[in-house]
Order: sequence, then structure tokens, then C-alpha cells
Amino acid sequence: MGPDNPWSPSWRPDETGGRRIAIRAARRGAILAGLVYVPLAAIAPIGGQLSREQALIAIAIGLPGVALLGAGLAPAALGSRIDAVVAAIAFGIGCPVAAVTSLVIGAFVLGVFLDTELAGPVLRAGMSTALGIAPLVAIGAGLWVVAVRRLSRGA
Repeated sequence: MGPDNPWSPSWRPDETGGRRIAIRAARRGAILAGLVYVPLAAIAPIGGQLSREQALIAIAIGLPGVALLGAGLAPAALGSRIDAVVAAIAFGIGCPVAAVTSLVIGAFVLGVFLDTELAGPVLRAGMSTALGIAPLVAIGAGLWVVAVRRLSRGA
């Protein structure tokens, strides 16, 4: 056990406050990632192929994956400007992947219970939709990094 492990006998609190800043940034990053994802998912072209209820369920299934991505990348966005650019690129690439992965997992589980193949069509539709809104995802990734950096500045 290292000194960073709270169960270690030699553990000491973080005097610099860096751990608390990273935890708060991760929370903010998750919330802001959800705020970026929900409008993008709502205006995605796949919404025209689904009923309103199905689209809301799809948005709800994709949200946890994007929130986890935002929580993981938010502390990196607080570093230098280069780190922020890299975090924005990673968020822009990872946001559609995380959302579609969550949808594919949900479709696979549902397909097991319904005894049908749903994961393949969901993957194809999700990735083609993500490519259709790629410029908006890039703008959303930039806005996400700016918001994470601005809200975490005083923390």
C-alpha cells in the first residue's frame, strides 16, 4: 500500500488540495458532458426514425457513458492549454463512441431477452448518426473544455 491509499498506515491528507480539485473537476466534467450530450443527441437525425419515447430512452441509455468520459477527462482539461486541447480532441472522439457503446450494450441485453439481434443495427445507425453530427460534436467538445476550465478556475 502506498501513501496515497487511505487504508495505508502512512496515509496523510493532501496538503496541496490537488485531490479535492480533481474530484470537483470530475464531478463538473460529468455534469457538463451530460449537458453537451443531451442537446446533440436530441437533434441527431436518428430521432426522426424513432418515436419520441424511443429517442428519450436512447438518450437516457447513452448518457452514463458520456458522463463517465467527461468525469475522466475533466482533470486533464485543467492542465496547460495543450492538455486542454488534447482533452477536447479526446472528448470529441470519445463522446459518440461512449454513447454508441452504451446503446449497443443496452441493445445487446434487450436482444437477449427478446431473442433477436439488435446490437448490429443499433451500432450501424449510431455510428452513421454520429458522423452526421460530427461538426456539432467538435463544437460541443470545445465548449465542454472551456466550461470545465472556467468553472474549475476558482476551485
